Amino acid sequence: MYKFVYEFMAWAGKAAPLPWLDVAGRVLGTAMWYGLPGRRSLARANMIRVLGTSFQTATMLGRQSFSHNGRSFAEIFTGRRADWRWFAEHVHVAQPEMVARMQASRRPVVATTGHFGAWELLAPVMGMLFPERSKQVVIRHGRDEAMFRLLQRLRHRTGIEVLGHRKAAPAVVRHLHRGGVTAFLTDHNTTQKDAAFLPFLGRMAAVNMGPALLALRAKALVWPVYLHRQGRGYIFDADPPLDTATLEGDREDRCRQVAELYTAAMERRIMTHPEQWFWMHNRWKTQPRGEQKE
Repeated sequence: MYKFVYEFMAWAGKAAPLPWLDVAGRVLGTAMWYGLPGRRSLARANMIRVLGTSFQTATMLGRQSFSHNGRSFAEIFTGRRADWRWFAEHVHVAQPEMVARMQASRRPVVATTGHFGAWELLAPVMGMLFPERSKQVVIRHGRDEAMFRLLQRLRHRTGIEVLGHRKAAPAVVRHLHRGGVTAFLTDHNTTQKDAAFLPFLGRMAAVNMGPALLALRAKALVWPVYLHRQGRGYIFDADPPLDTATLEGDREDRCRQVAELYTAAMERRIMTHPEQWFWMHNRWKTQPRGEQKE
């Protein structure tokens, strides 16, 4: 039954005109706000604690956040049809000189981002910015196998390999050693065995060390990148890349330096545009052993 529903959604999304997808995403976000009271309460509580807002402000930001999240889901279908004309009409590159330097470099790149802004459109945007480089996107392999397979298929574009995070490391290392670009979402909660605990938005959070470790193994550039919404368009924004080949210390210390970089970069974007982050996620669920869960 679920597979049939998923396939119907995929068919409808692929058939809908692009302007309709944005409307559908907003409607979906509103439906989630009213239909998921547990997630609504979690998002509001997260914002009150992290941002220090009032209940009323957290409610306003929460509704905006759910709307952005609904639009992000709809943008899976936009991404399949995004081309250079769409790029020219909708995307502004905030640091063209930095992007030009990255395009000219032959070094492997680990691009880090998060569930922020129009994250589903980052893969096609990176595909157009780096047309001659091989590209990978590593996504979380959820418990719903049918949904994961559908999303993997929908996210696929010619020239972009989509991998589930389980057992992805060997393929990522080979790809990076060939000078490829591999993108990771780094702002979700993770397990004790995969985590280092770092401050994130004023609270200790389990930060995934996988991207840092793989970047070090390939001596890659680590490049925090984001696509946030502005009006009806998007701004491609990035921080200066970190060259992992220049880091000092033992492996654990160097991994921590890389993880601190992409964690702090994500934090800055959230504080600048809090309404565009995925507040309904229980980001601080995993805590250091022996400490009380909140």
